[in-house]
Amino acid sequence: MTPMFLLRAASLTEGVSFLLLLGVAMPLKYLWDQPLAVKWAGWAHGVLFIALGALVLLAMLRAALPFKLALIVGLAALLPAGPFFADRLLKCHQRRLA
Repeated sequence: MTPMFLLRAASLTEGVSFLLLLGVAMPLKYLWDQPLAVKWAGWAHGVLFIALGALVLLAMLRAALPFKLALIVGLAALLPAGPFFADRLLKCHQRRLA
C-alpha cells in the first residue's frame, strides 16, 4: 500500500469518527446520560487524528505531498466534514503521481 492510499483511508476514517462523535456520542451523553459513548468514541477519534498527522508527515516525506496540501488536510481534519472535501484534493494529487 502506498502512503497516499493510507493517507486517504486514514483521512476518511477520521472524518467518519468525528461525525460519529458529534452526531451519535454527544447526543447519547447529553440527552440520554450515557457518558461512556463519548469516552470510547473520543478515544478512537483521538487515535485516528494522531494517526492522520503521522501519515501526513509520512506522505510528505515519501510521496512528495506538497506542504500546502498537507496543511489543507491538517486543517480540514479540524472540521466535521473537512476530510471528505480534502479527499478530493488528495485523490487528484494521487492521480498526478501515478
